[in-house]
Amino acid sequence: MSLLALPAVLVAYLIGSIPAAAWVARLRGVDIRKVGSGNSGATNVLRSLGTGPALAVAVFDILKGAIAVWLAHALGLDPAWAALCGVAAVIGHNFSPFLGFRGGKGVATSFGTMLALDPLVGGGAFVVGAACIWLTRFVSAGSILGALTAVVLALALPRPGWLILTVAFLAALLIWQHRDNIRRLQAGNERRLGEKK
Repeated sequence: MSLLALPAVLVAYLIGSIPAAAWVARLRGVDIRKVGSGNSGATNVLRSLGTGPALAVAVFDILKGAIAVWLAHALGLDPAWAALCGVAAVIGHNFSPFLGFRGGKGVATSFGTMLALDPLVGGGAFVVGAACIWLTRFVSAGSILGALTAVVLALALPRPGWLILTVAFLAALLIWQHRDNIRRLQAGNERRLGEKK
């Protein structure tokens, strides 16, 4: 194991923990944790502040995952360590020390990680997830379906074990983070994108 591996994972976690949603909202005089769903992610920013801020947050959060992977590659670490750096970035996003170890649900950062690790798996997940959101206007359903699609693609293509494990872990974490949304979907009271309270 390279001496740079563990420091790279730590740096990736810190990159992921940068709370873009909270900071963008703060510039507008809003505490993102006290509005909407209370989630520090692009969807809550969209509902609370509008399209422009949400797009900026989404792009930043995607880049957090991708940069964590690219950093590992730049340091000459093997692909499995690059995947672990991407996972660390997602964990940092979901459990940010800047927000009392709270954060978002990791959708955009997981996508950035998957896209940097395997563009076909990440891209396929994005297409299916985005199509689901467009058809149903349920961001949660699209996010979950996209994550499951990534797992199916990693298994079907097939991809190496380290990638399958990484994608499966990220999908499981994403689904866990959406457990309340799943209950609302089952109960029929999940908010659709653009729907007012």
